[in-house]
Amino acid sequence: MARRIFIAGIIQGSIKGKKIHSQDYRERIKQILARYFKDWEIYCPVANHPNSVEYTDEEAKKTFLYHVDLVKHSGLVVAYLPEASMGTAIEMWEAYKSGVPVWSITPMRENWVVRITSQKIFESIEEMESYLSSGGSLEG
Repeated sequence: MARRIFIAGIIQGSIKGKKIHSQDYRERIKQILARYFKDWEIYCPVANHPNSVEYTDEEAKKTFLYHVDLVKHSGLVVAYLPEASMGTAIEMWEAYKSGVPVWSITPMRENWVVRITSQKIFESIEEMESYLSSGGSLEG
């Protein structure tokens, strides 16, 4: 298993145009994970592609396929979903099909994609942090 955590999560969601949701959650998740997965790489797509809404179709396709490949070869995918996200759903599905654990942070516990693909479902970032601080792990 690769020692990489891929931070998946809503970017555009259902927003029309070239606007995106706040990405503040990514740094917070990254800091928490870095405390408990000390020797792991933590990959954030937005940090590596901050202006992706401006990409041409070809650049977007290349970047998306690269990220899907990274997901399939990661050790854990953490998906932040305050609402539905098509790209994140695909990443979760590809992780699931590849045997990569998915931890979802979402209020959408009843969502089929969340239920089917997630090894763990947390209601909030705080709940994930509490799980880790109390000794929770990939195996737990």
